[in-house]
Amino acid sequence: MLDFLLTSDAIMALITLTFLEIILGIDNIVFISIAANKLPEHQRAKATNIGLVLAMVQRVVLLFFVSFLIGLSEPFFTYDTNWLHIALSWQAIILFAGGLFLIYKSTKEIREKVEAPLHDENQVKSKVIKSLSQAITQILIIDFIFSIDSILTAVGMTNGLHPNANYTLVLMVIAVVISIAVMIGFANPIRKFIDRNPSMQILGLAFLILIGFMLITEAAHLSHTEFFGKSVGAIPKGYLYFAIAFSLFVEFLNFKAVKKKV
Repeated sequence: MLDFLLTSDAIMALITLTFLEIILGIDNIVFISIAANKLPEHQRAKATNIGLVLAMVQRVVLLFFVSFLIGLSEPFFTYDTNWLHIALSWQAIILFAGGLFLIYKSTKEIREKVEAPLHDENQVKSKVIKSLSQAITQILIIDFIFSIDSILTAVGMTNGLHPNANYTLVLMVIAVVISIAVMIGFANPIRKFIDRNPSMQILGLAFLILIGFMLITEAAHLSHTEFFGKSVGAIPKGYLYFAIAFSLFVEFLNFKAVKKKV
């Protein structure tokens, strides 16, 4: 396993996934902070830390569950005509549904951030919280909602990296633990940086759209889909890493240019 974790593909996947988990976890931090700020001051830090730890536990549990479903790779239904062949498995269905969800959720989030950036925050603020237990319950609900796209992102970034699914599961767990640890230690500085540079979060959501398309094509590939005798191939992960790295480089140049003007 150590040999796999030290390969260039695994290291690139770990760095990229950790970065995406942190960027996409900013909303989670904001909403946890809103819920925690309704408590007396001496309970706020405790509620925030408990919320982030619970987020990590939920994501690890969901990773095991989703990884189990993706392991069901044997086809249970085959459809074959002159122009279409498809062999459906639970693995392909989970990846396809996950890809559609990421595209829908990311597109919706981008639209809301452009048109009504405070919409979700106002909804959380409207919730009545009077005790630590109520705050933690609210945080658990928020964590679960944000865990879904986090887990699907992890699956999209690591699926197919190694024949042994347990190896990629370990890689995903490491990325989740690192990202939550970073958020616990640097929640406020990260949040302030994103507030000053909102394009970073939009960029992270745009990456999710790419990952969503990749999950859909991977589902078609794993179900041996053929259109008019032409099979659907899997998109190499290297293309995704290059697109993300190039986009971040352009954003860095833009950040430096704006900073010089100011």
